[in-house]
Amino acid sequence: MSDSPTELTVALWRGAEQGRYQTYSVPRRENQTVLDVVTFVQRHLDPTLSYRFACRVGMCGSCAMTVNGRPRWTCRTHVANVAQSGRLEIGPLENLPVIKDLATDMRPFFEKWQQAKGSFAPSRTRHDAIEQIKPDSKARAFADAAIECINCGVCYAACDTVRWNADYLGPAALNRAWSLVNDERDAGNSARLKAVAAAGGCHACHSHQSCQEHCPQSLNPTASIAGLKRRTMVAYLKGELEG
Repeated sequence: MSDSPTELTVALWRGAEQGRYQTYSVPRRENQTVLDVVTFVQRHLDPTLSYRFACRVGMCGSCAMTVNGRPRWTCRTHVANVAQSGRLEIGPLENLPVIKDLATDMRPFFEKWQQAKGSFAPSRTRHDAIEQIKPDSKARAFADAAIECINCGVCYAACDTVRWNADYLGPAALNRAWSLVNDERDAGNSARLKAVAAAGGCHACHSHQSCQEHCPQSLNPTASIAGLKRRTMVAYLKGELEG
């Protein structure tokens, strides 16, 4: 820390889609996170700066931004690991409309989550006995591998296919669909498989694995999407995607 500059040169995106980067000088501190830097600017240099955060401990994902060209949770990203020669460039998440400054409109992200039928469809009522799912079952293992997603949007911002194809559902929505496809209690798979097999669904994925590389939870949406590709192909051959 003693060899590091005492100040950071921070370029923050200001405005909406047609905005620009504005530079600020921020004191450098030990164990400083990128979110600390953004908060310092808003509280001490420019109160008009807009951004989102909530938990500050990597539980909500709302503080996700683009840091030096890479989407990250800013609350868990330490300046010491990303500042190059005392410089930071912080912008909003890519592939999403910018509302103002560092805050993006997450509606397209969540609308695609809904299009992928990402809501649990119960097969039983509250009056029925709770279904017993064996923890060592193959379906349970597949579902468990995908359930830790908190919908932060980092994978969506990193996805090349989303950037090229506005109709693509995106890795988070398809990852959620895969967890539900493997949930033995769910009754919505017929509609879900049709949704993810349609144009913009799992077969649009180019398997670049940007989602896996950037996921702060170390999930592998590419593997989930590959599972959906196999499952929808089987459903197609069985005639289950017709109608």
